[in-house]
Amino acid sequence: MALPDSYTIKPGAIPEYFKALINAEAPERFSTKFLESVDLKSTNDRLFIGIMKDLGFVDTDGVPKPRYYELLDKTKWKTVLAAAIKDCYSDLFAVNKDANTLSVDEAKNKLRTLYAGAKKDTVITNIAKTFKALCDEADFTSTQTQAASSDNSSTEQQSPETKSNDDGAIKGKVQPTLNKVSLGSLQYHINIVLPESRDQAVYDAIFKSLRDHLG
Repeated sequence: MALPDSYTIKPGAIPEYFKALINAEAPERFSTKFLESVDLKSTNDRLFIGIMKDLGFVDTDGVPKPRYYELLDKTKWKTVLAAAIKDCYSDLFAVNKDANTLSVDEAKNKLRTLYAGAKKDTVITNIAKTFKALCDEADFTSTQTQAASSDNSSTEQQSPETKSNDDGAIKGKVQPTLNKVSLGSLQYHINIVLPESRDQAVYDAIFKSLRDHLG
């Protein structure tokens, strides 16, 4: 189940947490010692370590992952955070693709169903508040735009060979690919369906025409 166990009882401090870490160098380990070095010295602040692990910014030992270094880019950190939230709370986004727009109470109700009695209401409330605070800091507009762009790209890049293979199901003798015509980085595979004939001159004329036009 892609839902977090972590939460903070200081959701209002979420903006302060991210401001502190993106203005600091990446630590060898995201630990209590690091938090203290950026003036986050409260024992309650330590709960943020678990959140960073669940979001995939650091591993179980607190060592920064590649996503952490992306977070340090001040021009796109909100987008990076949004992507991390979608991964961390993917079950919630599966129920509601616009889960980032839910209120705390709405998120709590969805989470109660998803956790299916595995967590107490007080914990789920804290998780819902944490989720809402994280979403308020993130930029989901950019991640949605990138997702749509990726989907369109996948459709446009469908191999022409797929259609050619379907056409090749026509009855008759199918000649394997004879040539490739390259246009930049694109390649087209041409399948030739030969007519049935005992006259060799028919085939000679076809292949001569292919050589003349395709090179």
